Amino acid sequence: MNWNKQIRQVHRWLSIIFTVTVIANFATMALGEPPAWVVYSPLPPLFLLLFTGLYMFALPYAKKGAHR
Repeated sequence: MNWNKQIRQVHRWLSIIFTVTVIANFATMALGEPPAWVVYSPLPPLFLLLFTGLYMFALPYAKKGAHR
C-alpha cells in the first residue's frame, strides 16, 4: 500500500474515533459532571487529525514544487 493511501486511511479512522469521543463527551455531560478523562478524550485524535490533515493539505503543493 502507498504511504499516502495509508495516511488517508489513518485520517478516516481518526475522524471516526474523534466523532465517537465527542458524542460520548456530550452524552456524559447530559448525565452530569463527567470525569476529566472523558472531557479530554477527544484531544489526542484531534491532534493526530491536525497532523494528518496538514500533511494531506500540503501534499499537492509539495508535488507541484518537486516537478519544477
